[in-house]
Amino acid sequence: VHRLIDLQKAQSAAAVLNAERLSVLALVREAIVENQVNAESKHISMVLSLNGKQKLVHVEGAENAVDRDDVFINADHETIKTAVKNLVENAINYSPEHTTVAVGVAVGIGSGDDEVAIRVVDQGIGIPESSLDRIFERFYRVDPARSRETGGTGLGLAITKHCVQDCGGTIAVWSREGEGSTFTITLPQAKSEQDEESAKSETA
Repeated sequence: VHRLIDLQKAQSAAAVLNAERLSVLALVREAIVENQVNAESKHISMVLSLNGKQKLVHVEGAENAVDRDDVFINADHETIKTAVKNLVENAINYSPEHTTVAVGVAVGIGSGDDEVAIRVVDQGIGIPESSLDRIFERFYRVDPARSRETGGTGLGLAITKHCVQDCGGTIAVWSREGEGSTFTITLPQAKSEQDEESAKSETA
C-alpha cells in the first residue's frame, strides 16, 4: 500500500514540484542514512565518493555541511531523495551479507560538464539480461520468489524512474548475473550561484 501511495505521488508530482538548489552530497547522505539500519543488519558497508574521491558517509549536520568539491542540482528535494533512497534500499536488499554498496557522484560524464551522475553500485545477485528492459515497469519482478523474501512489490524502480524524470533526469542500469548491478541517475548540474544571480539580473 505504501508503494502504491508513493507511485501515485510520483505520477502526480510534476504538478507540485518545488525545485530548489540542492547539494548532491547532502542529498545522497540523507538517502544512505535512511537505509543505515537495514545495511547494518546485513553487515553491508556503505561507501560514498565524489569524482572518485572517497567522502565521509556521516557528517555532523550533513544537511548544512559545505564541501568545496560539492556539486549542485535543481530538483524537488523529497522527489529526488526518494529516487536515490529506493536505489540504495534495493542494492542492500539484493546484496549478500558482508559486501559493499557504493554510491558515487560524478560530474561531466556526458557531452560536457553540465551533467551530474549519481551511481549506486552493489555486489549483489545481478539481473538477467532478458529482464533489463523491463525492470522499470510497474509490478515487474525479476524473481517473484526472491521478491517475497525481500518484501519486493515490483513498484520501487517504477517509482524511482518517475521521480527522476519529474526532476528532468534519466536513469540507466548495467547488470550482470553474479556480478552485481549499477544504477545511474543523470541530472543537469545547477549553475553556480554567481551565474544564477547574473541570469536573474539580466532578466530583471
